[in-house]
Amino acid sequence: MMSENKFIGAHVSIAGGVNHAVKRAYDLKATAFALFTKNPRQWQAAALTIETIDNFRAACDQYGYSSRQILPHDSYLINLGHPTRAGIEKSRKAFIEEMHRCEQLGLSLLNFHPGSHLQLIKEEKCLSRIADSINIALEQTQSVTAIIENTAGQGSNLGFRFEQLAAIIDRVHDKTRIGVCIDTCHAFASGYDLRIESTCADTFKAFADIVGFQYLRGMHLNDAKSDCGSRVDRHHSLAEGKIGTTLFSWLMADERFNGIPMILETINPNIWSKEIVWLKTLAFSTKTASKPSFC
Repeated sequence: MMSENKFIGAHVSIAGGVNHAVKRAYDLKATAFALFTKNPRQWQAAALTIETIDNFRAACDQYGYSSRQILPHDSYLINLGHPTRAGIEKSRKAFIEEMHRCEQLGLSLLNFHPGSHLQLIKEEKCLSRIADSINIALEQTQSVTAIIENTAGQGSNLGFRFEQLAAIIDRVHDKTRIGVCIDTCHAFASGYDLRIESTCADTFKAFADIVGFQYLRGMHLNDAKSDCGSRVDRHHSLAEGKIGTTLFSWLMADERFNGIPMILETINPNIWSKEIVWLKTLAFSTKTASKPSFC
């Protein structure tokens, strides 16, 4: 049976201002949500105004969302493992600015993709650069935890194996301000089979052994259009892709996934509310998941 601490939601739009994201999550009957604090495809953004900050914090209070239920995502442009001096300096500056925006909004987490070597430096050097970038950002901020998202391993992206996530964490000085977000589509595409209960258990045993469940601070719940091990990042609606239904009922039944934001990034926002209801239903059910009616 689901604990009241199962936080399920979606990545909602900030159109009209970040405070509007809160109401959009509430309208979905979500108990968690993700958002960008600025346009994720631009380097520059206007500074947050006092009015914007106050409106966002007031909306969170009004609709009952605490910072542990909210998983903001940084800009897609940032590459904390960038192989060039100009690229790494620009990315580090932008990442620190993103963390400061989270601090201003009263948010305690910031989800990010670890980085890419762009075929210009070796993997190990890139992992060290990512960790160095995190250390620099944590030294210049106070209250935000950096949440590394696993990747599908597409192109030169790192963070697609648990060993890579562990290598980054091992190099981070302040272990109290580092965490991991596991994206189910990315994990599947990178080679972790999540189609049946036994392989779900094997995957997260490996995560526990290699990374540690104490670092799991969020999840992205996505089905996959791509094959297991394809290293192609293609999200799909729940139960419509190659992963199927078993993983999601397994996650909902496991108390290790309580108390963290579990965020939909599926491809059809029009059915997010139905996907959320389905996940909540799974959490209260002892039966094997069947294909939901919205498929």
